[in-house]
Amino acid sequence: MSEIIFEVHEDEVDGGFTASALGYGIHTQGGTLEELRAMVKDAVRCYFDESMEAPKIIRLHFVRDEVLA
Repeated sequence: MSEIIFEVHEDEVDGGFTASALGYGIHTQGGTLEELRAMVKDAVRCYFDESMEAPKIIRLHFVRDEVLA
């Protein structure tokens, strides 16, 4: 596997960010973008153990909802 993609949402009510890997059961969160990046890397390391090849690239896809009234 060469790449894994995380969909990232910002929590506008409580602050912080959540990330979910597309196609994998990997979910994590962080209070800041720096913290989220570290948590995503750690979650990928934990999910892909020695028996599975870890992706070489981790892509964060930021999803933003915009409401127009």
